[in-house]
Amino acid sequence: MVEDLLPAFEKSLLENSGSIPVVFEGAEHCYETSTPFPTASRHTSHELLYLRRGRCEVTINGKLVVVTKGSTLIIRPQMTHSVRVVEGPADMVVLYFGFSSDIQKAQKALLSRPKDVQPITNGKLRSGPTVPFLQENVSSLPLEYFLNFAQGENDALSDTSYLMISGKSRQAIGSLAERIMRESRQDAYAKDMMMQFLTMELLITLSRALREEWEESLRVKNGKARELVLIARDYLDQNYERGVTVAETAAYVFLSQGYFTRAFRDEFGISPMNYLMQIRIEAACHLLTQKEIKVSGIATQVGFSSPQRFNVAFRKQKGMTPMEYRHKYAE
Repeated sequence: MVEDLLPAFEKSLLENSGSIPVVFEGAEHCYETSTPFPTASRHTSHELLYLRRGRCEVTINGKLVVVTKGSTLIIRPQMTHSVRVVEGPADMVVLYFGFSSDIQKAQKALLSRPKDVQPITNGKLRSGPTVPFLQENVSSLPLEYFLNFAQGENDALSDTSYLMISGKSRQAIGSLAERIMRESRQDAYAKDMMMQFLTMELLITLSRALREEWEESLRVKNGKARELVLIARDYLDQNYERGVTVAETAAYVFLSQGYFTRAFRDEFGISPMNYLMQIRIEAACHLLTQKEIKVSGIATQVGFSSPQRFNVAFRKQKGMTPMEYRHKYAE
């Protein structure tokens, strides 16, 4: 019975998300400073390097990136890179992951994963298997949504060849990398699905970590924060009539609701919720002067979920009911 439910559940997951993330290879490496390294490599997949201890220098497309203990480096596909241990031993977990819009192909990639991924110390790096289908439908995942928006808005994300996570979320990311490694070695029931869930959790955690670091950079660069709240205000102006919320608006500019509310109030002297109420009520006032439109219809047109909510908000803003306003100002 349960075995029959799993494929249906997995199919539903794919239909809702558009693509499924897959970690299809994992390895543990431990290198001394004297370990010879091969020439630069390049993969068709994303490569995640979580450094448990030590210090490394990774050269990515000619750019030097320093990776310290507890940090996570994600090298994006088709990027030429090489590693050098600066301070050893350098103990790391390396995961190769990608995305698929086809369940069977994703499962095939999982099944083709090496069965024995013991730690190695001889300096031989895996070149990473070539899995072309893993480049499909990347933009349907939270991490890529954020990156597509943030690149060009934030200097820290302007380099598209890699991502570095070193903030307060790094422990959670490291823990997930370890869990994925443990799961990949087991022959447990529903292993493939668990690997997919863990990879999705990893990507969401990465997205949150990047947003936290981005928001922190905005606190230093007030000009960037101002640009975002201006974008958000325009979004409210253009979407108030369809019932848009403050949470949705914050998500539109990839900020947490708390940070967005503070930044908006600092810029305009009013909370985004009060601003939203103001523009809805002002739009309603204009419509109320037209006697042929029903008051209940106006409530819907300006984004209120019910006439009752509209009446309460209108009285609070104008000191009278919508009908009283119409009698007073309608032509």
